Amino acid sequence: MKNNHTQRPMISLLLALGVALGGTSAFATNLNDVFGVAEQVNKQARKSQARVDALTDETRTLLGEYKTVLKEIEGLRVYNRQLEKQIANQEAEKLQLSASIDQVTVIERQITPLMMRMIDGLEQFVALDLPFLNEERANRLDGLREMMDRADVAASEKFSQILRAYQIENEYGRTMESYADEIDTTEGSRIVDVLKVGRIALIYQTSDGEETGAWDVSKGTWVALDDSYKTPIRNGIRMARKQLSVDMLTLPIAGPETVE
Repeated sequence: MKNNHTQRPMISLLLALGVALGGTSAFATNLNDVFGVAEQVNKQARKSQARVDALTDETRTLLGEYKTVLKEIEGLRVYNRQLEKQIANQEAEKLQLSASIDQVTVIERQITPLMMRMIDGLEQFVALDLPFLNEERANRLDGLREMMDRADVAASEKFSQILRAYQIENEYGRTMESYADEIDTTEGSRIVDVLKVGRIALIYQTSDGEETGAWDVSKGTWVALDDSYKTPIRNGIRMARKQLSVDMLTLPIAGPETVE
């Protein structure tokens, strides 16, 4: 009987131990599952955070680009407003130019006869003037007449050239020049050195200095001068050619004419 009572508690202890050991194994399995799930959750959280960070950076980049585009748009608006003002001014200028072109056409029709009269007047003046630089002055007049027939020269340029010719003729009255020329003297055709002193005296002298003469306005021809003018005229020619310092000269100048 005693043996049976002793065996029963041992069997209960073994059963209890078995149950305890079985419960521990189940608990460990549950913890592993929990840890595994937690790890997966953490991995998903890290992936989600990475995506969030990437989206944040992309959002910042897009925001910066958006602000840049806004600034460019504002700059373009300012630029367009300025262009609109310029276009409006250009349209106004076009209207003014159109009106000016119409006026130029009218003026050109009126100024062409004036220019022809100016050339005719200049030709008459040269014909009545002292006979100096005849070829040069005749070529200038021929050039002006030829220019008037050209369609590729603007009226403004034609008028400018005519005024320039008048200025050149005006300058002749203030300059002293010397040049070689062929003239008809009392001794026949001679190649001489001509001295022009403004428009008050036109004198010649042969290269050897043996003959000196002047243009006689009243007679319209060259006349010989006496030897007293030989040295002064030679010096005057040298002065005109910058070979001698400018000094006083004795010149044969005709007196004023009496007008009745």
